[in-house]
Amino acid sequence: MSSAMGMRIVVTGATGNVGTSVVRALSHDPEVASVLGLARRIPDWSPPKTDWAAVDLASERSDLVERFTDADAVVHLAWAFQPTHDPVATWRTNVLGSMRVLDAVAAAGVPALVHASSVGAYSPGPKDEAVDESWPTHGWPDAAYCREKAYLERALDTFERDRPGTRVVRMRPAFLFRRESASEQRRIFGGRFLPGPPARPELLPFLPDIPGLRVQALHTDDAANAYRLALRSDVRGAFNLAADPPVDARLLGEMFDARPVRLPRTAARSAIAAAWGLHLLPASPHLFDAVLRLPLMDCTRARTELGWRPEHTAPEVLEEFLLGLREGAGARTEPMRGRKVG
Repeated sequence: MSSAMGMRIVVTGATGNVGTSVVRALSHDPEVASVLGLARRIPDWSPPKTDWAAVDLASERSDLVERFTDADAVVHLAWAFQPTHDPVATWRTNVLGSMRVLDAVAAAGVPALVHASSVGAYSPGPKDEAVDESWPTHGWPDAAYCREKAYLERALDTFERDRPGTRVVRMRPAFLFRRESASEQRRIFGGRFLPGPPARPELLPFLPDIPGLRVQALHTDDAANAYRLALRSDVRGAFNLAADPPVDARLLGEMFDARPVRLPRTAARSAIAAAWGLHLLPASPHLFDAVLRLPLMDCTRARTELGWRPEHTAPEVLEEFLLGLREGAGARTEPMRGRKVG
């Protein structure tokens, strides 16, 4: 358990977008003695106080109990977005893998678990006002991402009921971006056929204004700071995480001096569905349906109980991300590797 030297933290999914930011934040925290990063492939990256172990959560042979023994907390971030055409594969990693994490946390007697939930866990909600953490978390059942996030919310309910001595924190961030995530997120959501101009908004004469397309964004480093603050406190429960202001066609038009043009939902969805059906676009039309229904989140609890404030506004996050797209930016881990295209 924790010593006079500081906390021992284990991070799953430590080489992904959020994972690399969390590991970096923890490795520079004086209250953290050591970090063990778990990932399928060990990276060529050596932050201070950090060790690595190769673990595949989808495998029943992964010995998580041994990895978690003597840890003060587990930060569970591991997640697979692809393949969207094979929901059984993502269920095996995201849901069954997460259940193995919960079982191992219990078996190893880890005092605290910080779990990466998402705005995607929320049931459909309003776009003109923000909801707090009490909003229902039943997701949008047609989208695998939301279905899996919502299922794990119920799994955590049961875990907390059966193990009241384990402190459980659920982070529900908005859409997460940073410069170094550009190549990874382009591969996950846009695919290799995504044309170059979207990375250069000044080349677009107009922006599609789709009813319901009003969402929130957050810099990954700001999310990582919330995880760090949760580990250093005794808080429990769920925390919404998002930056201001909400992102819609009007804001994007002002940012990039482009004219919003109304586009019916059905037209946009038909185009996405056709591209997804032809395997030209990794992001599914079901996820598009969910995004149009996600509520805006009120982050008062994170501000008051964690003392958390995002350092980046939503426009700053998007500008940094688009710069990363143009540069083919990445990081020194396999999921985050850079690639300049277009």
